[in-house]
Amino acid sequence: MDNLLIAIGIGVIAGLIDVVPMIIRKLDKYSCISAFIHWVVLALIIPYVNWEIQPWLKGLLIAELTAIPIMIIVYPQDPKSIIPMIVFSAVLGIAVGVVSMKLIG
Repeated sequence: MDNLLIAIGIGVIAGLIDVVPMIIRKLDKYSCISAFIHWVVLALIIPYVNWEIQPWLKGLLIAELTAIPIMIIVYPQDPKSIIPMIVFSAVLGIAVGVVSMKLIG
């Protein structure tokens, strides 16, 4: 149970890091809520996926793969937002992979 709470905590922190710039840009609340929940869920998935690769690479791959459907939805309305989405997914995915490996194992 402790590991589950740690994973949720990691997700909440990653979600806040992702959402703060969105709030500053005054994006709609549904986009902010979606991004926040996306990171909480990813923090519950990334530590428990059993791929025999480095934790940073596992986090990067899972974060980028799960961001693809969101990017497809966003692209027609705001093509310029794709690059920040890729960058934030990469950075936060790596961070979630590394931090969860250290705290959860």
